[in-house]
Amino acid sequence: MASNKPAPEAPSPFSADTFGGAERSVGEWNPTEESIRPVRGRHRVAKQRGLARSSTVLGVGVIAAVGAGGMATAQDKAPVSISLPDSIADNLPDAKSLPGVGSFMSDDVEAAPVAAAAPLTSAGLTSAEAEQGATDAGEALRARILQQAEQQQASADAEAKAAAEKAAAEKAAAEAKKQQDEAEAKAAAEKKAAEEAAKKKAEAERLAKLAASYSLPTSSYTVTSTYGQSGALWSSGQHTGLDLAGATGTPLKAVHSGTIKSAGWSGSYGYRTVLELEDGTEIWYAHQSSIDVSVGQKVTTGDTIGRMGATGNVTGVHLHLEVRTAGGSAMDPMAWLNSKGLSV
Repeated sequence: MASNKPAPEAPSPFSADTFGGAERSVGEWNPTEESIRPVRGRHRVAKQRGLARSSTVLGVGVIAAVGAGGMATAQDKAPVSISLPDSIADNLPDAKSLPGVGSFMSDDVEAAPVAAAAPLTSAGLTSAEAEQGATDAGEALRARILQQAEQQQASADAEAKAAAEKAAAEKAAAEAKKQQDEAEAKAAAEKKAAEEAAKKKAEAERLAKLAASYSLPTSSYTVTSTYGQSGALWSSGQHTGLDLAGATGTPLKAVHSGTIKSAGWSGSYGYRTVLELEDGTEIWYAHQSSIDVSVGQKVTTGDTIGRMGATGNVTGVHLHLEVRTAGGSAMDPMAWLNSKGLSV
């Protein structure tokens, strides 16, 4: 079993003979020794003497020396030398053997002066800045700030230029679209106008062709009554035809090719001729003075079918012209003649 007896202490290099004075014991400095009751038992901390105190003093001295050297270098002053009595220096332990110190020391004796010679003003300089000739940390920082400001300004200018180019492109696109829309609208209007012109032309050609195959019922007349007029002159109370006044015996012509459906006396209509066209439309010629055709006779456009007169219920010499559908319904004779290209 291991003994609880503490190991014998190594002889201290800092003895009474070293300092030339009377022998005195050097104990560990414990700030709580007088204020805190010592711990009893196995866990009592043994006092350290000798080398531990010397190592502490040496470490403080080394730190002070390094700090003093750095401050002196920063202030462009010569380093202050630190000397110890030979009696102390001869008994100092090797620095490399001290715990935690040897790892910071290098065998390269030439590396230490280079590090110590570097001024504090060069701290923070990059290798690129050093190659460019920068020797001062403040100057380097200023250069970095200016460079960053220039980069930010360049970025802002690029963004503004991109925004301006985008706005110009959008404006150009809108203008191009507007021009395209206007051109399309103009083309559509021209196309519509051309279509309407073509339609009118086709209708005119159709009417001209019809006019060549249709004819007015008489060439000398005056319109005295139109379709749909109201009055006591007509037994139905409303005029059912178109009255064209003229001289007795004026020739009455077939308005189109067809067949004579009836020809003879017809009461209030007087002498009347009914011409049936190929589509079943009936053309009535009333109040004739004479009839020149017979039932079942084929006639062509412009053939004379009778003469203008004043037979039946009339107030004067005229042709009463009616146009009726195949079913017998009356229609406006003037509108029907106009649809055939004939102007009354």
